[in-house]
Amino acid sequence: MDHGRDRGNPVVGEVRIYVEGGGDFRHTKAQLRTGFGQFLQSLREEARARRVRWAVVACGPRQNTYDNFVLALQSHPSAFSILLVDAEAAVTCATGEHLRRLDGWDRLPPDDDHAQLMVQTMEAWLIADLATLQEFYGQGFRSNQIPGTENVEEIPKADLEPALRAASAHTQKGEYHKIRHASKLLALVDVSLVRDRAPHCDRLFTTVAAKIGSSSPSRQERQSG
Repeated sequence: MDHGRDRGNPVVGEVRIYVEGGGDFRHTKAQLRTGFGQFLQSLREEARARRVRWAVVACGPRQNTYDNFVLALQSHPSAFSILLVDAEAAVTCATGEHLRRLDGWDRLPPDDDHAQLMVQTMEAWLIADLATLQEFYGQGFRSNQIPGTENVEEIPKADLEPALRAASAHTQKGEYHKIRHASKLLALVDVSLVRDRAPHCDRLFTTVAAKIGSSSPSRQERQSG
């Protein structure tokens, strides 16, 4: 693939990403939206350069996220809407099928590009960048509590948050807390590292890049190049 070639025209005029998380309060959802805004900054800038409208919507609980996404398919029919939720388990099939089996969600579009997953939960993305975790928590952070699995999507859901809590328990910031810490960490982690170690995160970036007419190289292309 020639990464220096001219980039294409946008396929869509608007991208809307409906994200699980942020708790039940407006200010905590705003924090998560900000965190994802930083994490997805390269895509957001590419979208705006191509005059593609961009929105990240933090929806709180999982079912609320799905409900808001389904509503968006009707209220924003010309937009490319994405459902971004935790996988909650290992993914062994197509993303839409995974969610139909796990949650019984039967109103997903047939195009699997609309269904994007954090595998097995968002905490895997945070664990992918150990150096940022160390810098964020500072003295007392026990990096040996973080699994060294290269593909972080192989780390079971049941091990992710306990590992982060154990590693950070003796730091000044205190043990990892999803609402207090996840949004801040999401804004700080090295996106390239996360994409390299989490294939479904890489899929999110390459999918959105294609829709906005960008040429973000895939994980395999970056590693081979």
